[in-house]
Formats: sequence, C-alpha cells, structure tokens
Amino acid sequence: MLLSAECAGCGAARTGLCARCGRAPGAGPVHGWRPTGAEPYPPWLPPVYAAGPYADEVRALLLAHKERGALRLARPLGAALAGAVRALLSAGGAVGAPALLVPVPSARRAVAARGHDPVHRLARVAAAELRRGGVSARVCAVLRPRRAVVDQAGLSPEQRRHNVDGALRVPAAAAGLLGAGPLVLVDDLVTTGATLAEAARALTAVGGRVVGAAVVADAPLPAPRGPCERPCGESVGGPDA
Repeated sequence: MLLSAECAGCGAARTGLCARCGRAPGAGPVHGWRPTGAEPYPPWLPPVYAAGPYADEVRALLLAHKERGALRLARPLGAALAGAVRALLSAGGAVGAPALLVPVPSARRAVAARGHDPVHRLARVAAAELRRGGVSARVCAVLRPRRAVVDQAGLSPEQRRHNVDGALRVPAAAAGLLGAGPLVLVDDLVTTGATLAEAARALTAVGGRVVGAAVVADAPLPAPRGPCERPCGESVGGPDA
C-alpha cells in the first residue's frame, strides 16, 4: 500500500511509470504511414502520421490507458500524439492555421464500461501540448456513430472497410463548429486506415477540410480469424482501426 504500482510499460516494481517507458511513446522518429497489405487503399484515406510502432512499451502503455484506466499515462501518450500532429501540419504547410483535432469516437458502451473516452482524453492533452509549443490547436469532437460495428480484430482490409462504411456522421448542429480551418483526425492506433478513412468521409460530407490524421502508434495487420459477431467495444474501428 505504501509503494506505487508497477510500471505500466515494463513492469518495474515501485514505480507507476519508469523514466524509460515515460519517454517511449515519443522516442522514435515520427513517420508518415501507409497501410500494408491493404491495397487498394481505403477511399477517403488522408495522409497519416504515427509517433511510433505499436510494440513493446508503447503497446503496454496504450492498453493500460485504454483498458485499465491508467489516466496518468495520457500525458506521455498525448505528447507523442502532439508530435505526430505537428509533423503532419509541417508536411502540409498548415502550421500557421488554427488546427482542429477531431477524435475518432468510441462506442457509448465502451465509454460507459471504461469510465472515460481514451482517444478524446489524448486529443485534449495533445492540443494543450501543441499550444504550449506555439501551435494553435483545439479539440472538436463532432463525429458520432451512425450504427454499431463489429470488432475489427482479425478482419481483412476489405472486411474492415465494409464494416465501417457509413458508420460515422456529423450531426447538422455540429457541422458549423468545423469552420474553414484544417481538420486533423486523431486516434490512438491505426492498422489498415479503414476507420480514419470513414471519419474523413463523414467530415468531408459536411464541408470539413481534412488535411490528415495523426495517431500514437501504427500496428501491423493481424492474421485473419473467423467471422466476429460481437459488437465492437473500442473506437468505431475497434482496437485495430
């Protein structure tokens, strides 16, 4: 009771988060991402930048934040997300314009079960980190699920695109919040890009100008499995968007 929990990244005793794991999310070079094994690429998929690969300490930290409510991890993960946003804006020459970060929404049942929306939390941390660095940014959570989807894990790229096709919308009352500035989609994880492409489609449909997407980590496409009929408990795209 007197000692803090094990490190969420490596399991080291007597520390909630060791110094090495605290630096892990933003330790690698931010890179532009394209889906592997997902050709043809999902329609509407914008440029995507990832802070690093979904492996080792970064994977452990993302899971602890999302599934075990380790909210203290939002700071290093959000800082890594901010780095990906900054790289995206720099590559597109949009650093000077006020950026709106649009988080991919989680299913309502997942938010209720976890007690928080992990992607929305990371987006808020990332926006604050960007502002501290002189980049005008704020969060604009306007995306809403239109229908339920199944868990993406184990689905092929084509199945993932079909699963999330038309699954997101922007309510008419929220469309006016987007303005004419650049919109940056944000999520914790990307695998095939199907969910990000659907989010970009929904925003573009109401006049939004999507310049790209930023994520904490990119994951390799998992091996296919049998059909999944279980409702998704993650973001609209599932744990492997």
